[in-house]
Amino acid sequence: MRLPAGCVVTGGTGALGRVVVRALVEGGARVAVPYRHTSEWETLRGAVPDAQRLWGAPADVADAAAARAFMDEAAERLGRLDALAALAGGYAASGPLEAAPVEEWRRMMTANLETAHAACRAALPHLLGQGGSIVTVSSRVAETGGAGAAAYAVSKAAVIALTRVLARENQPRGVRVNCIVPGLIDTAANRATMGGAAAAHMVPPEAITRVVLFLLSPDSAPVTGAIVPVDD
Repeated sequence: MRLPAGCVVTGGTGALGRVVVRALVEGGARVAVPYRHTSEWETLRGAVPDAQRLWGAPADVADAAAARAFMDEAAERLGRLDALAALAGGYAASGPLEAAPVEEWRRMMTANLETAHAACRAALPHLLGQGGSIVTVSSRVAETGGAGAAAYAVSKAAVIALTRVLARENQPRGVRVNCIVPGLIDTAANRATMGGAAAAHMVPPEAITRVVLFLLSPDSAPVTGAIVPVDD
């Protein structure tokens, strides 16, 4: 599979992001990762065989100015920016809408929607010159509903809407935008929370990564505006 030469992965220090970053680097791509915690960045660096192909810097990608500064520097350090995997996000489920803390609503919109919005907005000026690709990440509960997790479900549904808008706006300009929709991802945290019985229905990060890489690569050139389920 042909991979983009230069790629930004937001959420690259997370459970899914680490696998995506490693696969991109192993495939010959140069990758930039914004991070918030130095310890997580060091863990990522230690997991990537060719660390010379990996660059990172502290940045809050939910902040438009910080995201723009990061993308500008990433394009310079990588030599070019061909792709964005907007994987940053978070999860919360505090109960029924009327009982959940108001702050949870704001936090999920920031973690899931605003990170995608700010990262895409900052990356697009660079991608437009390269015929680039963007992959966002939603969740199965955005389509099925998530009782007790209204803020999370709505924020992830908004990511799908954002993806569709960006795909329409940018198809004539040569940039593709697609969204993956995973079910429950097989991570240590999810196994601890959900228990062993749920593991049979979890999706390995490696399986999701293969879909992300395909959508980022020139091999998926005819595909844009796709909402791709990656589920059991």
